[in-house]
Amino acid sequence: MLVDIIAGARPNFMKIAPIIHAIQKAEDNGSKLKYRLVHTGQHYDKKMSGDFFEQLNIPHPDVNLESGSGTQAEQTAKIMVRYEALLLEKPCDLALVVGDVTSTMACSIAAKKLNIKVAHVEAGIRSFDLSMPEEINRMVTDSITDYFFTTSERANINLKKAGVQDERIFFVGNTMIDTLLKNRSRFMKPEVWDELKLNESGYIVMTLHRPANVDEEHKLKDLIQEIVDHSQGIPLVFPIHPRTAKVFENLGITHDNLHLIEPLPYLEFNFLVERASAVITDSGGITEETTVMGIPCMTLRDNTERPETCELGTNELLGTDPKAIGPAMAKLFSGQWKKGGIPQLWDGRTAERIIECLNKL
Repeated sequence: MLVDIIAGARPNFMKIAPIIHAIQKAEDNGSKLKYRLVHTGQHYDKKMSGDFFEQLNIPHPDVNLESGSGTQAEQTAKIMVRYEALLLEKPCDLALVVGDVTSTMACSIAAKKLNIKVAHVEAGIRSFDLSMPEEINRMVTDSITDYFFTTSERANINLKKAGVQDERIFFVGNTMIDTLLKNRSRFMKPEVWDELKLNESGYIVMTLHRPANVDEEHKLKDLIQEIVDHSQGIPLVFPIHPRTAKVFENLGITHDNLHLIEPLPYLEFNFLVERASAVITDSGGITEETTVMGIPCMTLRDNTERPETCELGTNELLGTDPKAIGPAMAKLFSGQWKKGGIPQLWDGRTAERIIECLNKL
């Protein structure tokens, strides 16, 4: 059984690494599962994808579709055309897609139209916000998926409400947490730690990249200003996404405690997160990692597809109104932030459970 493992963007690599390692281990034990790693090239900058192969011990891709940049439609079309060509030349038995990026949806469609079964890792999560491209990717992918691997009971419920039969849903946990737990002892101190003379619990990490927060200059400026004004002068370390950097350079913002740095590789970034007093973000995946590491997290979004990080974890949804930042920062600095817990099956063994399911299938 040949499984295509699809990855295209930074969040995917953390999710596929443990699956590849679990298949390799199963092969050593006599499993007939084989895999082909397909990199769609959706993220083509080394800082956004290349470092992950070395740091997470992922073999270099068997195929790189080199889709590159473009509008949502252009990128989707290029990935579909190139993946279809690969499948026509060398078909697989199962296309395994992860997460909710453009590559996830595009490869699912191409495979399904060639009557190849699709498995979706991280299926069923929903923000119910159709202004988010990721939500459309999730909905389309799940509408044609054959096997659903889920991270939470909430995701299971979402799928059942959509009419998915129980026997096609496999509650396995979160592969991104597999990667986090496996690599936690390997986190690496980035150069910025010494350059800024950072101290444990003495700084805040920021990440912002969603269009609602960064595409409009005045909105981004207001958010940054509120964060700076309520930071009590502690360092704000901001690994800036290329999308955000293009807008930020027009703002003319400089503050002594605001430090913009290049995007960091996985091990260096999580070294900073694990030792931060808090994280301010609009990412979904980071809210999962902070929950497991017990780091206070403020999410600048009006909704989340990962409600367990708020209900059980250390995350709080602040919304996109800059005025919500001040009260949240006051809560943090007063020591009143919730401690949180870890969701069910986020235990580092998710990929093993996925491979057990695939072997049975």
